[in-house]
Amino acid sequence: MTGVRTSIRSKPAAFLVPLLIVMSLMFFWNMSRNINDILIPHLKRACQLTDFQSSLVQSAFFGAYFLMALPAGLFIHRRGYQAGMVTGLVIAAAGAALFYPAAEIRYYPLFLGALFIMAAGFTFLEVTATPYISKLGDPGEASSRLSLSAAVGSVGATAAPYIGSLLLLHKEDIPDTVVQTYRADQLQTFLKAEADLVKLPYVSLALLFFVMAVLLMFVKLPAIKEDGSGRYTFKDILNYRHLLLGVGAVFCYVGAEVGIVSFLIRYAQSLKLPGLTQQKAALFISLFMGLVLAGRLGGAYILKKIAAPRMLIISAGGAFLLVAVAMLAGGYGSLFLLALIGLLTSVMYPVIFTLSIGGLGRHTKTASSLLIMGIVGGALVPPAMGYVSDHAGIRWSFIFPALCYVYVLFFALKGHKLHIRK
Repeated sequence: MTGVRTSIRSKPAAFLVPLLIVMSLMFFWNMSRNINDILIPHLKRACQLTDFQSSLVQSAFFGAYFLMALPAGLFIHRRGYQAGMVTGLVIAAAGAALFYPAAEIRYYPLFLGALFIMAAGFTFLEVTATPYISKLGDPGEASSRLSLSAAVGSVGATAAPYIGSLLLLHKEDIPDTVVQTYRADQLQTFLKAEADLVKLPYVSLALLFFVMAVLLMFVKLPAIKEDGSGRYTFKDILNYRHLLLGVGAVFCYVGAEVGIVSFLIRYAQSLKLPGLTQQKAALFISLFMGLVLAGRLGGAYILKKIAAPRMLIISAGGAFLLVAVAMLAGGYGSLFLLALIGLLTSVMYPVIFTLSIGGLGRHTKTASSLLIMGIVGGALVPPAMGYVSDHAGIRWSFIFPALCYVYVLFFALKGHKLHIRK
């Protein structure tokens, strides 16, 4: 990366505007992604779903990351980072716009299709943004820079549950026992009104993404080139054991986090605490994301002082203990413990990503696509939790996040060490 280092030393200010642009994209796509946590309980009622069925919101969303990561990586390799960002915004705008007809006919599969298309667009953005930011600066501070960028995204993620709860949830819960007393025509009118609530936020997002895509077409971003040439390959990177284990770590980190916040409102409801409505329970998701934000802001500094593997050991071990204690506890205490996990998981992704692409050189873009595929954990862990919740109780469903953090701990201890298969 000699060429990159030289340009950084000679023109450091040239990277400021590109960093700000990519960070703004991270803000908006994280905001959009974390509205899903409010969308799950909302669509559960609007479309009359079980816990397992409602969790398919995350399956559709994160499943797109798995299916589209490699095509997105190939597109970006051929067309460049800027083209990838513009393409991602246009696709995300199309997916968000589909929420309008989905709400009109109140058809759950169409909601899932709209989420899949939105997430396909976000896949282009994420495959682009993470490696792009890692190259825009001193390679030795890549983890710190990624953590700071992720903190900007976390501002959007923190605001999303609160804003989403105001737009999609009621100030006072309408008990299911009341809904069950509605006549057939009253029920259909009520459910249609519930579905219509998604129109304003998602049509607004569609317009925002489209405008951003148009503006980005006219901004000149610096081209970043990795060392080496050669063809776009996939087979070669399978020889990097630490990368493959890193994909598993991304799977577990994302699966655990998405699973926890997806069921936090439902878990709060199961506690039957007086005065704790869905809208108020959503504040615990905002607290979770707010602690993620605080951790990433602090992580940008701490990761300059503490070795990345050691930081990951502390984070994964602490997160496992908090989940385990929360499962045994009850009341508000367990909700605060689950929210506190956000602080410990805040730096996991940038650390896992940086450790996983270490020593990959010209394979970095391809490896980034493979790591993004690990986000499919967000598609698989929530349904597993939903199945257990429907059959054994929602408290037991949190065993899956606990197991996920055990694997991340293994990656921090041994799995990240560079090992190339011959």
